[in-house]
Amino acid sequence: MIKVSSIKQHMYCPLKLYHQIHLDSKENKDYQLAIEIKKLKIDVQDLIQKNMRKVKKEMTISEIECMLSENIDQYIKGTVQSIKTMNLGLESSQINEIIENAYFSIKMTSLKTKQAMTILDKNAFEVIDMFFPNSMYSYLIKDKGLDIIGICDKIEINDGRYYPILLKSGTPPLKGVWDQDAIELAAYALLIEEEFATDVYVGFVDYEKIGDRRPVVMDVDLRKSYFNIIREVKEIIENKKKPDVKKSPKKCEKCEYKDICLKN
Repeated sequence: MIKVSSIKQHMYCPLKLYHQIHLDSKENKDYQLAIEIKKLKIDVQDLIQKNMRKVKKEMTISEIECMLSENIDQYIKGTVQSIKTMNLGLESSQINEIIENAYFSIKMTSLKTKQAMTILDKNAFEVIDMFFPNSMYSYLIKDKGLDIIGICDKIEINDGRYYPILLKSGTPPLKGVWDQDAIELAAYALLIEEEFATDVYVGFVDYEKIGDRRPVVMDVDLRKSYFNIIREVKEIIENKKKPDVKKSPKKCEKCEYKDICLKN
């Protein structure tokens, strides 16, 4: 089965996907590390949600932040240490990013919670569903017919509708979402439709760095683009077709396969 992560890698650079699949096994380590980081971020959100139930309407924003932060530091440090023992190549910059995103989320949640409690005159546990709807996290989903497998960061369920959610820590575009994020959402939308016998009309990308959720409509054009991409990915993985790509100094300079590409 083709991993959704392979589709994402193809969108970034088809040649890099080719090298990862046919030259070494580094992809598996990268994939596992990405899963562990996602699990950590989701666990942090769960902790924030649990802490939120203890927040009272008379609390100041500073007190709310303090309450939402309870046990976060210890959990991140403990989990990071566990990931390090797996020798997956976790870097200091990734750890710092996880911590920064966690506390940015806490600040944003504190402000929104205080505003909701003030307007509705209720304690946090009475408005928690406004911020944390019924969801499934890190949901492994696969379909033999589609020949695709992946772990969706989050699936929100509201009034019987299923919404795939991506959690992204990178910098978003000025408007909309990155093409690779839209294609990734399309993959999960199709998997959800098969898994739950439902229709998915829209998904969302949560750009954590700016605390912004952006919608992606699952229209015909996006679905067509997805199937075009998946055909190209299959050619690379199954038929070992080496893709032609335009060199990009910005991307190539950071790539571990740049020497191979330059040699060829």
